[in-house]
Amino acid sequence: MSNQSASGQNHEQTQRAPDGPSSRVVGFVVVVAALGYFVDIFDLLLFALVRKASLTEVLAAQLVGKSHEEADALLASSGIWLDNILQTTGLLVGGLVWGVLADRRGRMSVLFGSIIAYSLANLLNAAVTDVAPDGPLGFLHAIGLGSAINQYGLLRFIAGFGLAGELGAGITLVSELVSRERRGFATTVVAAVGILGAIAGYFTTQFVSWRTAFVIGGCLGLALLALRIGVVESGLFIRAERMHVHSRGAFWKLFWPAQRLRRYVSTVLIAVPIWFVVGTLVKYCDRIMPSLGLPAEEKPSPAKAIMWCYIGLAAGDLLSGLASQWMRSRRRAIVVFHALTLVAVILYFTVAAHSLTAFYAVITFAGFASGYWAVFVTITAEQFGTNLRATAATTAPNIVRWSAAWTGGLWLALSSHTGVAWHAAAIVAAIVLPISFIATLGVRESYGADLDFNEE
Repeated sequence: MSNQSASGQNHEQTQRAPDGPSSRVVGFVVVVAALGYFVDIFDLLLFALVRKASLTEVLAAQLVGKSHEEADALLASSGIWLDNILQTTGLLVGGLVWGVLADRRGRMSVLFGSIIAYSLANLLNAAVTDVAPDGPLGFLHAIGLGSAINQYGLLRFIAGFGLAGELGAGITLVSELVSRERRGFATTVVAAVGILGAIAGYFTTQFVSWRTAFVIGGCLGLALLALRIGVVESGLFIRAERMHVHSRGAFWKLFWPAQRLRRYVSTVLIAVPIWFVVGTLVKYCDRIMPSLGLPAEEKPSPAKAIMWCYIGLAAGDLLSGLASQWMRSRRRAIVVFHALTLVAVILYFTVAAHSLTAFYAVITFAGFASGYWAVFVTITAEQFGTNLRATAATTAPNIVRWSAAWTGGLWLALSSHTGVAWHAAAIVAAIVLPISFIATLGVRESYGADLDFNEE
């Protein structure tokens, strides 16, 4: 192998690419990756879609005697804990574990393992219940799992851990199998189809109980295992493995040298606004909109808001991915959508509270404006060499998802301090948006980049 410089930032080792699979096989991989991300999003947002219904049942004893406002506050804080903290922390930990395994053991092994983990967690989630201390399962009290809410929390963490491996491994596999000219189109298809999982999740929860919804989510994941059998491993990974390339999956190398660390941190930060919009402004709209003056009788439904937001996200992912191809620039596409996100957030705090119709219209636009996830995951896979690519492409999206923990937690803390939910949300927005703009400067342009290299 010979050494080459990557945009003057670090030296990389090049290698001759192996003969690739047929276009038919590659097309099948793209379809399966898209369906995998579809199930990923379906399961990832399932809790948010059934949050109020499920927690109202699980916390029924604690809600007795509480006022409407107190009940809403308890449901919101419990939702933040289970979703924004436990599930996203599972994503964070899982992202690291699955990413390292994908670079060391292969992309396919991660896709199988992660599916089994989150599918079983969702199936068990359907059966959470308070256990009688003197019953056959009374031993669960000894390990803190005697209550339904604690079981719920553990299973959301495990589900997050499992879900962390799906997107990164799938995008890495697609990026390494598809030609550099068509890579952006392929990852856009994966992201756009995957986002539709949220819409499918919404309509599913409208017709079945929350427990049945979790069973459906688990079964969808297990059904993916059959499709995965026909998916081929990445030729670039196989070559790196055969050549005993050093530092495969050495996640600490993402933090050194400083140039690589800056590239990695910048890649993460450019996408934080997406999960602030989804994780706080949309999921907790039933708390924020009334504080902006929307009449109580017109309080928005978080589940419906998620559905409209993800319709916008699907359109945004499709257009942002295509725009990055047309512009021949990932960075310029990101900048355009950052500007649109800023406009959408301003509209959220100024126009959305005029009526329920205005709110859902703004939420749809906010989803579209923050729908640059397709470009983000493509950039993440293109920024790093084969020996670290899956680690970066799996950890970065899950760190972004985990950002919903600190942005949601900060919003909750500021809400308690200021007493006004929308003031707190506006402060968090004022922190998140400028950082993402600046971070765009730290990623290198990767449109059409050759991925056949290793990081030194």
